[in-house]
Amino acid sequence: MRKNIVEALVEFDEDSIMEGVENRLDKDKDPMRLIRDLQEGMRIVGERYSSGDYFLSELIMSADLFTRAMKLIEPRIEGRVQETLGKIVIGTPKGDIHDIGKNIFCTVAKGAGFEVHDLGVDVSVERFLEAIEEVKPVILGFSSLITTAFEPMKKVADSLVEKGLREKIKVIIGGGVTTETVRRYVGADAQTIDAVEGLYMCKKFIER
Repeated sequence: MRKNIVEALVEFDEDSIMEGVENRLDKDKDPMRLIRDLQEGMRIVGERYSSGDYFLSELIMSADLFTRAMKLIEPRIEGRVQETLGKIVIGTPKGDIHDIGKNIFCTVAKGAGFEVHDLGVDVSVERFLEAIEEVKPVILGFSSLITTAFEPMKKVADSLVEKGLREKIKVIIGGGVTTETVRRYVGADAQTIDAVEGLYMCKKFIER
């Protein structure tokens, strides 16, 4: 019996993942749903790693398969929209080098028509502020998987207030360790642990 995408990723079944992704893309299935299935697989792998059922090698293997699957999906969602909805500056704050969630968001946001400026990982407060001055985004995004990133996020948001820019920029935070409490602490407008949901939130910001 053919495995679904979630099962295949959780079991590191390379052939089933690649074949499944290609088949669904050929059938013109919604790529956003496909991305969410891959995210769900990664979520389960993460839980098993946290519980000790999986080890670092399995975590690395699943991340590699996830990245390869996303490379098949990206061409189907990039360049579908001609008009730019708005500019987004995004990065993973200083001290954190996790980027899978951020990269997913960047892909779906570009596909939806946003102009995305990805600063990468381990980004300093100063670099965030420089990019905001240069790009003049409508949305600022933070992505993180460790709690030490909360303070840099807050420093950037506070600096925007001091510079009189906060009302012009919506701030969204994402990552498995973020919560509504963290959103309030940072002073962000929205929080999510789902990249696709984050895209919908950004669209709502623009509509308003």
